[in-house]
Amino acid sequence: MSRIKRGVTTRQKHKRILEQAKGYRGRRKNTIRVARQAVEKAGQYAYRDRKIKKRTFRGLWIQRINAAVRAEGITYSQFMHGIKLAGIELDRKVMANLAMNEGAAFASIIQQAKAALPAA
Repeated sequence: MSRIKRGVTTRQKHKRILEQAKGYRGRRKNTIRVARQAVEKAGQYAYRDRKIKKRTFRGLWIQRINAAVRAEGITYSQFMHGIKLAGIELDRKVMANLAMNEGAAFASIIQQAKAALPAA
């Protein structure tokens, strides 16, 4: 039985890890043991932060909408309730974009939401 040498596959694995670690500082970019740990940790952060990114943007959109509706004399929660009652089906991303770039259009949406609210 012939002897199996694994130098080629090992080198390919090492090369792949070191390419992923390109741009890191110190030994993390050129020492396979340290680079493997750094790349694995970077992957964990990337996986986690893909989820966090969604939360962060939703919070940003809510802040922008809140600032725009408070300028019209209504709170965010009242506005969202009025939107639901008026049957306007825009998501927060689109509404935040309207509030930032199309003030007149968003003002008309606010008026529709106010009109749909029950009189207090």
